[in-house]
Amino acid sequence: MKSVSEAFILGIVQGITEFLPISSTAHLRIVPALFHWSDPGTAFSAVLQIGTMVAVVIYFWKDLIKMYEALIKDFIFLCSGGKTNELIRSYESKLALWILLGTVPICIFGFLFKKPIEEGMVRDLNIVAFYLIFFGILLFFSEIIAKETRVLTSINALDVLLIGLAQSFALIPGVSRSGVTLFAGLLLGFKRPLAARFSFLLSVPAVLASSVLELNTLILNIESTGNRIIWSDLLIGIVAACASGYFAIDFLLKYLQTRKTHVFVLYRVLIGALVIYLNCRGLIH
Repeated sequence: MKSVSEAFILGIVQGITEFLPISSTAHLRIVPALFHWSDPGTAFSAVLQIGTMVAVVIYFWKDLIKMYEALIKDFIFLCSGGKTNELIRSYESKLALWILLGTVPICIFGFLFKKPIEEGMVRDLNIVAFYLIFFGILLFFSEIIAKETRVLTSINALDVLLIGLAQSFALIPGVSRSGVTLFAGLLLGFKRPLAARFSFLLSVPAVLASSVLELNTLILNIESTGNRIIWSDLLIGIVAACASGYFAIDFLLKYLQTRKTHVFVLYRVLIGALVIYLNCRGLIH
C-alpha cells in the first residue's frame, strides 16, 4: 500500500463494486491500472472484503440474529433428546442451513483453484474485461427469460447448490459475486430483490473465510519480502469499504424493487470495451 489516499480510494471502490453487479475484483484490478498504481493483488483485495462483510452484517443484523436464535433453538431441542424427524424447522433455521450449504461449492473451488487464479492469466486486463462483458451479457439474457414468481420460502437444497455453484465463478476477476448469483437466482425463477437479498446473505461465510485466510497470506508475503504492513492504511481501506458497501446494499435492494439490471449490463460492456482499447493501445497495463 503506497498511501492513505490509495487505500481510501480502493476501499470505496471495493465497497461499491462488491454489491453492485459489476465485479469488485475487476475494478480493483482496473482502477490501479488507470492510476498507474501497482496491482494490489488478490490477497489485499480479499482483506478489503472484511469491510464489505461487516456492511452486510450491519445491514442484515436482524435477519442474522433471527437465524442464530433459530439454530440455537434447534440445537437445544436435539440435545434435550428430540429426534431429527420431529424437528420442525423455522424459516430462519432453514435459511441459515441453506446459506451454509450454499457456501460449500465456493470453498471447494477456492481451495482447488486459488493458486491458478492468483498466478495465472486471469488477472490480465484483457481477460478481466472479457469476463466483464461476457457475464454482463449473461445477466442481460437472464433478465429476458426470468419468470420472477418464486419467493425465498420456496428455496430448496438444489436451488441453494446451484446458486452456490454460480458464486464459485466469482473467484474469477470480472465475474461479480452479486452479478453471477443474481443471474442464477433469476434463472431459477426468484424475484429480483429476493435473489439479491439471498446473494448478500450467502456472501458472509465465504467472505469471512477468504478474508481471514488472505490476511494471513498478506502478512506472510510481506514478512518474506522484508516489507511492513501499514495497518492504519489497511484499516482506512476496510472502513471505507464498509461505509460505501452499506450504502451500495441499500441502493441496490431499493433499485431492484422497480428496475432491471440493464444499466449495470451496459456499464459492464462499456467499461470492458474501454479497458481492452486502452490496454491494446498501451495506455494502461
